[in-house]
Amino acid sequence: MPRRQIRVTGAAEPPLRTPPLTGPRTPTPAPLRAALRTLRNELGVPEEFPPEVLAEAERAAREPRRAGGPPHDATDIPFFTVDPPTSTDLDQAMHLSRRPHGYRVRYAIADVAAFVVPGSALDAEAHRRVTTLYFPDEKIPLHPPVLSEGAASLLPDGTRPAVLWTIDLDADGNPTATDVRRALVRSRAKLDYEGVQRQIDAGTAEEPLALLKEIGLLREQREVDRGGISLNVPEQEIVEREGTYELVYRAPLPAEGWNAQISLLTGMAAAELMLAHATGTGSGTGVGTGTGTGTGVGAGILRTLPAAPDGAVGRLRRTAYALRIDWPHHVSYASLIRSLDPHRPHHAAFLQECTTLLRGAGYTAFRDGAVPALTTHAAVAAPYTHCTAPLRRLVDRYACELALAAAAGAAPPEWVLAALDELPARMAEGTRRAGQAERGCVDIVEAALLRDRVGELFDGTVVDVQEREPGVGTVQLENPAVVARIEGRDGDGNGTPLPLGERLRVRLTRADPGTAKVLFAPA
Repeated sequence: MPRRQIRVTGAAEPPLRTPPLTGPRTPTPAPLRAALRTLRNELGVPEEFPPEVLAEAERAAREPRRAGGPPHDATDIPFFTVDPPTSTDLDQAMHLSRRPHGYRVRYAIADVAAFVVPGSALDAEAHRRVTTLYFPDEKIPLHPPVLSEGAASLLPDGTRPAVLWTIDLDADGNPTATDVRRALVRSRAKLDYEGVQRQIDAGTAEEPLALLKEIGLLREQREVDRGGISLNVPEQEIVEREGTYELVYRAPLPAEGWNAQISLLTGMAAAELMLAHATGTGSGTGVGTGTGTGTGVGAGILRTLPAAPDGAVGRLRRTAYALRIDWPHHVSYASLIRSLDPHRPHHAAFLQECTTLLRGAGYTAFRDGAVPALTTHAAVAAPYTHCTAPLRRLVDRYACELALAAAAGAAPPEWVLAALDELPARMAEGTRRAGQAERGCVDIVEAALLRDRVGELFDGTVVDVQEREPGVGTVQLENPAVVARIEGRDGDGNGTPLPLGERLRVRLTRADPGTAKVLFAPA
């Protein structure tokens, strides 16, 4: 049973971004603070950086190291970043331009390897943390802030080392040439999603920004063509107001989807480079790519997702029938979900069920030219890797190095190969902890928001029903923005079946911030 989708929106594998948390920073109420502290303790979340790690980060911030020779000087390109307005750990900067019969995408990724020495205390701490974790009352960063929010972040306040991707596209948005190299870049503007959307909608955006929509729409169409899957499910957003937290539903802006497509494009290009180098075939995209030698030096790490088993798709078809959603046999799953409106209750319930097909994603590493059996991500419908968020996700630093080596037709650095075998398991554990933290935060805020309202009635929609216990499911309230468990009156799931996709009057029977439990029953 899908518990909730806090951030399943836009492209199937959107870039890692700061989870929604808006509003002024004020002291967290004591009960909430205690519950969040307990959650962090239960998850084993590391908080303070050891002194030796902080000292290393300070030294690295002052004197970043060079790897692979002098970097390319790209400081003349007017890059810009697009992130939430309060973000300071900026992994990506872009510049978009037209070229004869197509477009050029320049995408600069923070070069974390310029600051983290392999085998150092700073490196070991990053392997312990794996990802940046976000809580309503604080952020637990992957790297010390002097790097993640300072010297390594692509802020518009100076020159930064970066891994610079240049991807040429034809008029339809298909890649025709790829180049990746180390560079020095300088961002000129720190933009946010809402401001970008306003400029593009008003027609006031300059061409490098206006092209985000043009290229984004083309890439979305290419996603449709290859059978990629995007789910447009509203997010639960934690909002801080008057010293406490509230929950609202938030519909992602189109600009967020266009931005996600640039990240997806880069992740797909990186995966193709790794695979081409491993097989000795070259990438087939021309500029700056390794031709491959077939000598068995190729290695990589991919983000993979197996295709959904027939039984899962069959279950979705039964759900569509129960929700009175027409799904002709000649219409693909990917085409169907693009036709649905998440604001319609029956469609929203079906989209929640669709998230079950996106489970099972993981990381697949390979070396010595031995390409794995599974190389694709079923939702992306192509080979893909995570390489665009190295300030906040450990694997991306390694993927950047592997892509650079593949582009140069060279063997990856020894420190990359030494970590490659254990990286998938480490990332799986870190990703699991990040998911638990995200869900736990929303659970706690939901319980705190409702703890004085036990016994009250609410209007909601049943968005999920357990197949073997039809009296147990998930209800999504209209107001406040709560998604929680609902059980029939007998409490064992064997009561009256819940009406999937239908509006339902429900009664709150439990709300305990200490245990992060919220429970409803049909009224």
